[in-house]
Amino acid sequence: MPHFFINSSQINGKNVVISDKENYQHIARALRSRAGESLLLIDENQIQYETFITSITNSEISARIERAYPSKRYLDFELYLAQSPLRSDAQNILIEKITELGAAGVYPIITDNCSVSADVIQKKIPKWQKIMYESSKQCERAIVPECHEVSTLDNLLNEHKFDKVIVFCERIAHKTLKDLFVENPVKKGEKVLVVIGPEGGFSKKEFDYLQNKNLDMLTLGTLILRAETAATVALGNIIYEYSNYSR
Repeated sequence: MPHFFINSSQINGKNVVISDKENYQHIARALRSRAGESLLLIDENQIQYETFITSITNSEISARIERAYPSKRYLDFELYLAQSPLRSDAQNILIEKITELGAAGVYPIITDNCSVSADVIQKKIPKWQKIMYESSKQCERAIVPECHEVSTLDNLLNEHKFDKVIVFCERIAHKTLKDLFVENPVKKGEKVLVVIGPEGGFSKKEFDYLQNKNLDMLTLGTLILRAETAATVALGNIIYEYSNYSR
């Protein structure tokens, strides 16, 4: 069941009033919800509310809270993706999937082999942010991730602080994610940046730059993966390995 984002100011004791246009239209018009039906809500404090609708008027929805509890739909470390955007629907699907996987944000980066121009990427950011918002509702995430402004690898790595930067470079890497976790696992609360290149891969200049930065450069194995598949697999594997190595 999708949940809907509300503000705690809309709550009065056990009652909730929803009057904002977006939520009202979705619940009352798109879903055609009726009095007596269940409604899942979450506020800015990450408190989830299991409610049932008591009434729907022409302008607002009233609901009664049955249960309230802190949301558990989040990772206990911050996982970010820096990725060279793809064409058409592939990028939309990627944005949706990394939201489901609990990413805290995505950094669209311009690379030498990037198939989309910076101007086009910048115009698409509001759409990707909307996809993140809708996907967060669908998978009951407590916090909507952020789609950041378009950047470059150099600007991103020099202007932001991450506890770990993990780069997946299939052509030159031999070390696996499991190898990395044995040596230096991700810890609770850390900010982790995962870097994925474009469909055509990083250029030699970019490989040299990444090597000179002494970053962890890993492989996902011998199979050839499309860029959107690699991003999803990389994040999923990090979460899996974290669950095995976390203390």
